[in-house]
Order: sequence, then structure tokens, then C-alpha cells
Amino acid sequence: MSLPNKADDVKLILSLFSPEKDLIDNVINEMESIFGPTDWISPWLLFDRTRYYEREMGWPLHRRFASFRDLIKPEDIVQKKLTTNMVEKKYLTEDGRRLINIDPGYIALERLVLATGKNYTHRIYLSHGIYADLTLIFHGKSFKAIEWTYRDYGDPSTIEYFNEVRRRYKNQLRGIHE
Repeated sequence: MSLPNKADDVKLILSLFSPEKDLIDNVINEMESIFGPTDWISPWLLFDRTRYYEREMGWPLHRRFASFRDLIKPEDIVQKKLTTNMVEKKYLTEDGRRLINIDPGYIALERLVLATGKNYTHRIYLSHGIYADLTLIFHGKSFKAIEWTYRDYGDPSTIEYFNEVRRRYKNQLRGIHE
């Protein structure tokens, strides 16, 4: 028989993309007022692995990833996704198009998980219409993409960013402050 164990706290991350760089920075500041301070923000990236959002949001799309200092419980990702959905709704155009996309997730030592409202075969229902998407697994000395990983998350430079966030998170669990 397996006995239930308490899960380690995890590192909250966000992916934010928009045609407006200033909006991304403003929303990161807004997220800090809700989730606490960031401890890492990626350089500017071009969100160019898909044109899926072009019709809704325009082109080009700029992106940043961010991680937050305060660790969360894995189950808290549901509320984080519901919160980011509400923030996205604040920035709708008059005709209902989004100006920003905010995707929360978390990094654990073993994996990177994204929260989504979209069901699919590999996604696990959590609650309140939110699913967990196992996006990357940590094996050896690096995160690795799996069959269904979004292409942009599987990009080697993106994986390096998340390896760095994981390294910082691991030090945080050990009580080492950077």
C-alpha cells in the first residue's frame, strides 16, 4: 500500500505574450501585486513557433517568462489560473479579443506543469474547469520535451531558461538564497 505524502511546494511561473511589450511589463507588475515579487524574468522573446493567436491578438507577438519568489502548493495552480484568466479579461478589446495571454504553471524538481482550461488526452482534470498539462520532465541534468510538449516549450533555449529557474528553486528548497 502506498501512503499519502505531502507534496513539496513548487515554483510558480508565468508565460505572458502580447503584441504590446509595455502591456507585458505592466501585467508582470500587476501579477507581483497579486502573487508576490518575481525572482526571475526572461529576456524578450518572439512568440513565433505558431501563428495560432495571430487572428485574435495580431502579429508580431512578444513574450516573457517570469518566476515568483514565493513558493506555492501544487494544488494552488487552479486558483492561479482562474486569477490569470480574470486579469486577461481586463485587457479585452471592445470586440472581445485578448490583448494578452497569461499561462501559469509550476516547476517541481521532476517536472514543469502548465495549467489550462482545455482538456486533452494527456491532461488531468484538477477542479473548477482547470487541467494540469505535464509539459516537461526533468531527466539527467535537464528538462526534456515529451511527445505533446508545445514546440516553444521544447526549444533548447527555453529549456535552458527553465533549467535555470529549477536550479534557483532547488537552492530555495535547500535554504540557499541568491
